[in-house]
Amino acid sequence: MNCRGRPRANGGAAGEGPVGFTLIELLVVIAAIALLMAILLPALNRARKQAKAIVCQSRLRQWGTILASYAQDNDGRFPCNVSGSAGTWLLRGTVLQVASKDPNATQDSLYHSRTKKIACCPLATRGSDEESPVPVPVGISSSFPTSIDIGPMYIVLGKESTGYPAWVMCKPAPRFVGSYGLNQFLFRPDFHSTLTFVPPSQSRRGANVFSLGNKGNIPVLLDSSWPSGGPPSAHDAPPWLGGIGFWPFCLRRHDSFVNGVFLDWSVRKVGLKELWTLKWNREFDTAGPWTKAGGVQPEDWPGWMRNLKDY
Repeated sequence: MNCRGRPRANGGAAGEGPVGFTLIELLVVIAAIALLMAILLPALNRARKQAKAIVCQSRLRQWGTILASYAQDNDGRFPCNVSGSAGTWLLRGTVLQVASKDPNATQDSLYHSRTKKIACCPLATRGSDEESPVPVPVGISSSFPTSIDIGPMYIVLGKESTGYPAWVMCKPAPRFVGSYGLNQFLFRPDFHSTLTFVPPSQSRRGANVFSLGNKGNIPVLLDSSWPSGGPPSAHDAPPWLGGIGFWPFCLRRHDSFVNGVFLDWSVRKVGLKELWTLKWNREFDTAGPWTKAGGVQPEDWPGWMRNLKDY
């Protein structure tokens, strides 16, 4: 037989074009691609979350610079009032731009930084006006040193199912979205866990942060679902849905940790159980019952926290 009549090695006859994949070969290729995607996607997701965590820490470093500048310009003290309310508006930058000094100041600028651009962790979810509006007492909104009449403000939580919502300051307009929260005890005149009598002249001044020791263990600003907070006592139990104390900060925004700025203006990640070892206020026991030093057992924690690292 003439060699021209022989079939080609690829299955086609002499003179025919190249033969395509068979159905089985195509399915094998698709399965291989699907397997590779299944292997690579978790790694890509981890890399993406790690990149967002780095952005979060970068924004917190900018906050550290802003807060350090404010403390330096105000004799080491943050704004406060006799009820011990934290200077929530420090996060927005609005009220601290006193109208009589700078009537043309932007609504979200402080120390030449646009606070709006650094107000949120990239992993925080946003709320909406339709989700759980919570009015904040007027006593809080009237406590800030400003000539602006801001009226009551409202906080809007993100969806609870996400586990790491942002908060929204609705008044004054425009709405301001944030996802970091201040340690409320630094905004009390004496850094105590409970309010004590202070002279009227000190009623709008927070603790003297320059006088506090062990600054590297005193949290100033952390990932949070509320503008401010903090546990009065080391005996506060792990947060449950709707709890108080640690509740705004103990959230899985970065899996098993949150990011935070400390009073030495360093930025680092904090394990969720490590929150119980930080010096939140003057009386807080950093070796309390929810620490390894205090004898806590794995079964004492809520189910979702039992496998997290102990401190």
